Amino acid sequence: MGGEDWQMWMDALRQAGVLADGAITVAYSYIGPEVTWPIYRDGSIGVAKLDVEATAKKLNEQLAASGGKAYVSINKALVTQASSAIPVVPLYISLLYKVMKEKKTHEGCIEQIYRLFAHNLYNGAKPNLDSAGRIRIDDKEMDAAVQAEVDALWPQVTTENLKQISDYESYSSEFLKLFGFGLDGVDYKAAVDPAMGQS
Repeated sequence: MGGEDWQMWMDALRQAGVLADGAITVAYSYIGPEVTWPIYRDGSIGVAKLDVEATAKKLNEQLAASGGKAYVSINKALVTQASSAIPVVPLYISLLYKVMKEKKTHEGCIEQIYRLFAHNLYNGAKPNLDSAGRIRIDDKEMDAAVQAEVDALWPQVTTENLKQISDYESYSSEFLKLFGFGLDGVDYKAAVDPAMGQS
């Protein structure tokens, strides 16, 4: 979760002589709203994210001579194996998806990263950076109107109304797909040979 692996990869590429002049490297991170901070930003995950940001600064110093850059991209909340394991985050994402889909601003993984590349990294212009030097593609999530609606829904959620007040169905579907379940075109009732491939 921290920047050590990123640094090691960049060191290995440089030592192998395969880093092109002007190479760009980017690490994905997340900040999110204050409701998630006690468990996320203020916890061990947050410390790891700060290490990623510190690593970006070191990498920028190392890449400067060849015209390269290292960025941290602050991304939108999405259903991932990591985010699904963090308390409160799945509930937050379920509420967020409902609000953003209603406002037609929701982006999945592909759309979000396309916007990162097409509008920030490879469009011939300088990326839009915040005061800490990070690219912010969480802007649609952190829009004040979106966050106000999520904040209003948060205290209303109960076990009984979860499916009505949030987009739990989409969250659940995306979560299952991470592990190969709920995919179109797969016959989950078909007989499977557990010894397949063994001699």
